[in-house]
Amino acid sequence: MNSEQASKTRWWRMADRVGAVASFLCAIHCALLPFMIAALPFLGMEFLADHRFERGFVMFACVLALLVLVRGFRRHRWSLPLLLAAPGLGLLLLGVTYAESYSIVLHSALVTCGGLLLAAAHFINLRRDHRGDGHVHGPQCAH
Repeated sequence: MNSEQASKTRWWRMADRVGAVASFLCAIHCALLPFMIAALPFLGMEFLADHRFERGFVMFACVLALLVLVRGFRRHRWSLPLLLAAPGLGLLLLGVTYAESYSIVLHSALVTCGGLLLAAAHFINLRRDHRGDGHVHGPQCAH
């Protein structure tokens, strides 16, 4: 592997790590938000309860997940990360659009479960990419 390929691989692994951490933090944020919503203004962090912030964060997570996980699939041809990410993305999007106008418990449950599924997809993708299981370098390689 030449230095350009190593640099690209390093970048994609970093993007996957950012996606995993962001998804996990999103899940924690959504799980704890109903309990902390009253304390946020006192901490100067009321922006965390803003729906625009949450929607932006979810959109960032969705775009990053699609880019990184599709690239991971092309690289190692293992579909489990995508199979976990699909319902995770669906739950996230459902939680920040449709369920937002219903109870905060439903909204939090959907977005928390979606974030955890997305984080799991990233962690599995990272692990598979790191181990290199089943990947054979050849003309079909996407890198």
